[in-house]
Amino acid sequence: MPIALSDVARRYIEGIGRRKTAIARVRITHNGSGVFLVNNLPWDKYFPTIDMQKAARDPFDITGNWGKFDVSVKVNGGGPHSQAGAVKLGVARALVKHDESYRKILRDTGMMTRDPRHKERKKPGLKRARKAPQWQKR
Repeated sequence: MPIALSDVARRYIEGIGRRKTAIARVRITHNGSGVFLVNNLPWDKYFPTIDMQKAARDPFDITGNWGKFDVSVKVNGGGPHSQAGAVKLGVARALVKHDESYRKILRDTGMMTRDPRHKERKKPGLKRARKAPQWQKR
């Protein structure tokens, strides 16, 4: 069965990014018009601050690919900064799947490193993970 042109146009490369409890599923389509949607909103509307926008856009800027891909991101969990970090890792992983030569430059700039920090669990007898009840002598 021949592949229709519309099927070829829909081919994408997927990358998964995680940070804390945020998970981002990033899909990039080559030869796009530069559309960058995060949860069906433009990326600059979804990430309102410059820091979050920079984090989401950095992998494209470093590899010189800004505007060459259509990007669709579904992200959930965590807070906005965590989500921006998850998007950054997902975009970097998708770009490496597209072109393996990007791996070195993205690795050297820290884009391919997953941040393993999580919230520590609450321990029994404590108020939070480490905060103990106040000690009283009498």
